Amino acid sequence: MQTPPPPTPRTEPTDTDVEAFQQQLGRPPRGLRAIAHRCPCGQPDVVETAPRLPDGTPFPTTYYLTCPRAASAIGTLEANGVMKEMTERLATDPELAAAYRAAHEDYIARRDSIEVLEGFPSAGGMPDRVKCLHVLVAHSLVAGPGVNPLGDEAIAMLPEWWRKGACVLPQG
Repeated sequence: MQTPPPPTPRTEPTDTDVEAFQQQLGRPPRGLRAIAHRCPCGQPDVVETAPRLPDGTPFPTTYYLTCPRAASAIGTLEANGVMKEMTERLATDPELAAAYRAAHEDYIARRDSIEVLEGFPSAGGMPDRVKCLHVLVAHSLVAGPGVNPLGDEAIAMLPEWWRKGACVLPQG
């Protein structure tokens, strides 16, 4: 089990951060509010997005994982059935279900502190199932250990994606 990268202070995105985001995802950011977590390599790996995109479209995914190495490793976990196993455990483990519901409430409270989206779920399938490990890992990286139990578990299963250095390099 690896130690997750610690939470980092939320920062305003710089031009270099926006450039890194564009390289990571292959598109310009939409609704970018802040860099919510930085990879130990120094690049953004989680961004905070506005609850509504500039055109007014609701976007309930407040924390968006951008690092392609982390995203690829999470995709492998998803392909190996980790989400199904976690969802099954939620149905049989009341303590885990309660902790996951608390993670959902934390996510909603963080999003609501920016703008309330009435009638929209948190993200990642919370609070009843696991639909997207990418969201759960992003939430865990931002909130720190102990807030999202399934995000924490997923992080513990990941390789140390930052060990090879930055996933993208500044242009110029």
